[in-house]
Amino acid sequence: MHLIATETIIQASPYPSGIYLYTPALVEGFGGRLVAAVDFGGPDTYRLDGPRSDFGDYPSGNQIRVFLSDDRGKTWRDVHARLPMMHEILFKAGKSLYMIGHSGRLLITRSDDNGESWSDPAILCAQPRWHQSCGAVDIHHGKVTLVYEKWLRENHAWPGVGPILMQAKEDADLTQRENWRFSPLFDPDSIIAAAAPSGIPALPIDFCHGASPGILETSTLRIHDPYHPWFDPSDRTVILLMRANTGFHDIGVVLKGVEKPNGSLAIERITPSGGNPLFYLHIPGGHLKFHIQYDAESRLYWMVHSQITGCMHERRRLALSFSPDLMRWTFAGLVAVGPAENAARHYATMAISGDDLFILSRSGDQRAKNPHDNNLTTFHHIPSFRRLAD
Repeated sequence: MHLIATETIIQASPYPSGIYLYTPALVEGFGGRLVAAVDFGGPDTYRLDGPRSDFGDYPSGNQIRVFLSDDRGKTWRDVHARLPMMHEILFKAGKSLYMIGHSGRLLITRSDDNGESWSDPAILCAQPRWHQSCGAVDIHHGKVTLVYEKWLRENHAWPGVGPILMQAKEDADLTQRENWRFSPLFDPDSIIAAAAPSGIPALPIDFCHGASPGILETSTLRIHDPYHPWFDPSDRTVILLMRANTGFHDIGVVLKGVEKPNGSLAIERITPSGGNPLFYLHIPGGHLKFHIQYDAESRLYWMVHSQITGCMHERRRLALSFSPDLMRWTFAGLVAVGPAENAARHYATMAISGDDLFILSRSGDQRAKNPHDNNLTTFHHIPSFRRLAD
């Protein structure tokens, strides 16, 4: 089996049976430095030094740790940041690095020294309960636009969340709540229910350990091609691609985020000219978390995602695909394959730097508890990645 990327381990769980390495985040900082964040969760996080989140995957809470590489990912060092957060998104804005996450409440932290140290998490919204994974962030015309998700109702079955669009000026202090604007929460439940007679979703109630139909883990993207049917000449629209729990693989969801002329934000459905509003969309690996980056040089969207060969619960094959328009996807190759079913390679994030594509994966080996509860974070490098589209 030919793999298109190299693989190295940057972090391993000290207790694979009880401390799991969840959401990874990756961004290119300043001067070519790579900055990685890893979300430590599981029932035994009480063993970890440092603070943990008030709300977590388990009662003992979660903790995010940060790792830096100044040699293109060959070696990494732990900067000993211990952040009481989970479900982080890393991005660069202005002269700082930022990380948004949550602890029930929505939080943000800033680094002014290229990832060496991080501020105490500031509260962007004190109202619980939030959710995300490391999705794409749009930075355009001096504005940062992203999505974080909020639970629709406290007693809603997982994944009962809806997206909220967030926007701020890139050069503002993004740790200050007053510098952000938020859209109303988009509730997908009525759309999902209306689609049910068509056969989507078709998952039984016990699918994926009790999960219900839902959408989650949003990437925020922009259409740059003026001939694309979703292009907005006013430059006030972003495209939101999301994972969908339907019982089928390779199906996700598409929505749009809009900045209104009065400055307010909204999330809406896309309605083609003379057609019905869109919702479900073919997205390779759209049944699990994926990550997309736009590359201006190739004018392509590159996506790292899970590849299914049989069972819907499979998480061991990590693939790369590309698209000119977010609708037509071409398989570029396999990034990684775990050595066993419990040894996952999934929930990846990536960063484009020059001719290199760098990927961070939520991974495991034979000691991992199961495909979901992983004990490794792995780094993958694809040099000269654009050749894969030739």
